Amino acid sequence: MQIDIYTSPLCGFCTIAKNLLIKKGVDFNEYDVLKNPSLKPIMIDRANGSTTVPQIFINKQHIGGCKQLFGLDQNGKLDEILSKK
Repeated sequence: MQIDIYTSPLCGFCTIAKNLLIKKGVDFNEYDVLKNPSLKPIMIDRANGSTTVPQIFINKQHIGGCKQLFGLDQNGKLDEILSKK
């Protein structure tokens, strides 16, 4: 399982999304686009043009942002995705 999350330390939604992943007990790779601006074009490309953080990817599949992550959690799909190897 590989989870990538592009974040900024100034982003409250990033913190909320990371806290949900921590609560789920999964490891993730965090990429801070403020600290390393060269990552932002990579994030935008991977996220099909989305420019806001967070942008979340699970097993290279673009999940979206915080709202989409919580939507998956609320309908039970996040646990299903996270349980796949």
